[in-house]
Amino acid sequence: MSAWFWYALVAAILYGAHQIFTKLASDRISDGLGGFVVEATAALTIVLYLLYLRFSGRWNQVATTVGINYSILTGLCVGAGTVAFFLLFQKGGPLSAVPAILAVGAAMMALAGIFFFKEPASPLRLLGVVLSIVGLLLLRR
Repeated sequence: MSAWFWYALVAAILYGAHQIFTKLASDRISDGLGGFVVEATAALTIVLYLLYLRFSGRWNQVATTVGINYSILTGLCVGAGTVAFFLLFQKGGPLSAVPAILAVGAAMMALAGIFFFKEPASPLRLLGVVLSIVGLLLLRR
């Protein structure tokens, strides 16, 4: 089994729980404030992780200007995406739509991998991209 598999499994579980908790919160807090609480709590979690690395002697953090700029763009996407999910749920969007929404994101990543990072474009990968988009379109009904 690949070394990254367990990290992928934990990330999948945490991001799944993230959407469940966002759905539960969405009718109890406004979109902007809810998004802020989510992202501030996430930032605090990362600060605690960095403190753990620092004081456990495992500090291995490095950065370049380009890495920081891409991280800022990532943060903008995460923040805006969090607000969009709050709005989606506040407008009555079903939690069951989230996998299809994330599948379209996965399709976008697969296409970026193929076109920008020169990853192989296998027929099954391309079929996955098409099915992801079809899945989201089917949820409109």
